[in-house]
Amino acid sequence: MAQFFTTTKRVEFRDTDAAGIMHFSAYFTYMEEAEHELLRSIGTSVVLNAGSDTVSWPRVSASAEYRGPVHFEDEMTIEVRIKKLGSRSVTYHHHFLVNEQSVASGEITAVCCRIEKGQKPTSREIPEEIRQQLESFVDPALSNPT
Repeated sequence: MAQFFTTTKRVEFRDTDAAGIMHFSAYFTYMEEAEHELLRSIGTSVVLNAGSDTVSWPRVSASAEYRGPVHFEDEMTIEVRIKKLGSRSVTYHHHFLVNEQSVASGEITAVCCRIEKGQKPTSREIPEEIRQQLESFVDPALSNPT
């Protein structure tokens, strides 16, 4: 069984609609925050210096599915696993729970890129030390659902 990263978030008023239900767009912010926390937990960041390069992880895809409402001040547990670890990209799978009940899931795909001032980001291989840390979060069951 793959390791997964867990964090908690309390739903803020700013993330709700007029009915006090978490707005769909807030899930994407929470997924990105959970991804950043996972990266910090393995000793890296979403922006870092790797030798002579500045490396970052622009998103190229994001999706979410909703199963139930989440309200202002609910505390959500967010579990993060990796669905796919490519040579240059990572697809994170997020599972949202409130009171141990599944309320949503979502995915974000980020590409490892070299960032040069004034230039368009260019994809690059994921640094080996980061790849090794991320491998323990890869969940084969997500790639090959039964």
